[in-house]
Amino acid sequence: MASTNISNTPQNGTGGANNIRLVDVYFAKYAESHRNGTNEAIHFICIPLIVFSLLGLIWSIPFPYLKFLGSYNGVFNWASFLIAFSIYYYLKLSPVLSYIMLLILFGFSYAIIQLEHWHQAGGPALWLVSLIIFFISWVGQIIGHKIEGKKPSFLDDIKFLLIGPIYLLHLVLKKLSVKY
Repeated sequence: MASTNISNTPQNGTGGANNIRLVDVYFAKYAESHRNGTNEAIHFICIPLIVFSLLGLIWSIPFPYLKFLGSYNGVFNWASFLIAFSIYYYLKLSPVLSYIMLLILFGFSYAIIQLEHWHQAGGPALWLVSLIIFFISWVGQIIGHKIEGKKPSFLDDIKFLLIGPIYLLHLVLKKLSVKY
């Protein structure tokens, strides 16, 4: 693998043919603990569910009424900040992946709103549904890494919690021969 010069990477405007983008460095590191086919399949199921459930859990945290928001009170919540931060982070790594993640997060947000409507109609609370999904998915991740025989990447560096979802997207785009 070519040496990495982060200050001279293509996303920073001056990259050359021998430089590797930071996002590709992260993907290579992430891939080290995701080579087993069963573990990969588990991750393709569990990572989106974990992202959805974390979004739902954070969405469930009461957000204060802010007068200056006027009619937009109720539109913003704590999950809005998580979405904004993650999309900004992804944008710096790969605009294409960030756009796709934004669409996915919009879809997750729609599903969360539907769960809130279900709760208002007598269904379970959003936080409870999200917690159950999170727990089941996390157990799946643990099983996947037991099968893999390697510890999860985020144990070495917490940023790999954010890399996991776009890692899966990059695998899909690679299969479709779409540059990211």
